[in-house]
Amino acid sequence: MKKFLTLALAMVMCLSALAGCGGNQPAEPEPAESAESAEPAEPSENEPEQEENSVVKLDKLNIYFVPSREPSEIVTVTEPLKQLLKDELLKENYDVGEVVISVGTTYEAVGEALSAGTADVGLIPGGTYVLYDDGCDVILTATRDGLSKDFDDAKDWNDGQPTEASEKQAVSYRALMIAGPSPAGQALAEKVNAGEELTWDEVNSANWSIMGSSSPAGYIYPALWLQEHFEKGITDLNSAVQSDSYASAFARLASGQVDVLMTYADARRDYAERWNSEFGRTASIWEETNVIGVTAPIYNDTVSVSKTSAIMDEALITALQNAFINIGNTPEGKEVIAIYSHNGYQKAVSADYDNERAAQELIQTLSAMG
Repeated sequence: MKKFLTLALAMVMCLSALAGCGGNQPAEPEPAESAESAEPAEPSENEPEQEENSVVKLDKLNIYFVPSREPSEIVTVTEPLKQLLKDELLKENYDVGEVVISVGTTYEAVGEALSAGTADVGLIPGGTYVLYDDGCDVILTATRDGLSKDFDDAKDWNDGQPTEASEKQAVSYRALMIAGPSPAGQALAEKVNAGEELTWDEVNSANWSIMGSSSPAGYIYPALWLQEHFEKGITDLNSAVQSDSYASAFARLASGQVDVLMTYADARRDYAERWNSEFGRTASIWEETNVIGVTAPIYNDTVSVSKTSAIMDEALITALQNAFINIGNTPEGKEVIAIYSHNGYQKAVSADYDNERAAQELIQTLSAMG
């Protein structure tokens, strides 16, 4: 009897164990591959590789610039940026094999490269950023030297004296409509300098140079100026030719091919020497050109990153922010980024460019109406 009770008790315990581990139990996992048989996954092209010492190795970092200057000039001047970035990113524990700098054929081409992930980083205007913010994120805003002239009234810019840099740093700038030495350009300037308002017929009779439709200073804000003053848009102008760079725009202005150009407020400082040496003028650019229109302030250019880049993540974004800020604080770095009139960088967020979004919405509305 004792033997029977012992056997019965053992059977009950066994059945209880089975009930607790029964039909809902997950399938037994397949045995893992041995260390000898498992092969490491091949990283996809340009994906970051984590090294044992916590340094992330990147084969390549693709940086795109917009063609606001001649592409060959941008490539030459920014060559030192490659090593500067590699050095600064190494301090942030990113070992970059190669920094590749490209200049887009248009502003829009750079936005598209960021959206596609062909570009990892883009130095682009705020207007280009908000057009392509589905595919890229802003991480930095450029600071620039303030200017000795910053007036709402166009004639106040026209004293024949150079516009100089000031010590005060600025996060915004103006766009200007600048009339050249052609008879039509001089006629517009004479009226403005006399304190008289221009009419739409006078403005429309001139030949204009414009930039791509995402350029804040070369298109968007001048379009808003036209809307505010004449309830017209750029597409309403009888003659508006798109220039591939501001250099070609100033060359056309100097030769009289165009009467007025749209540009950023310190552009004449950038082309003052070439106005005489290359564009064939004898008098200074300050004597031969006049401002006939001034826009509201424009938030500065951005450093933006691709949302679809294979290498981009929050850690790399932080590293890039620190790297660009540090570069902007060195004499060598300032010399490189001066090609875009940048003097340094500060961290930025998307909301900083809400005014640009409002501007873009108005442009799209005007275009649809046209």
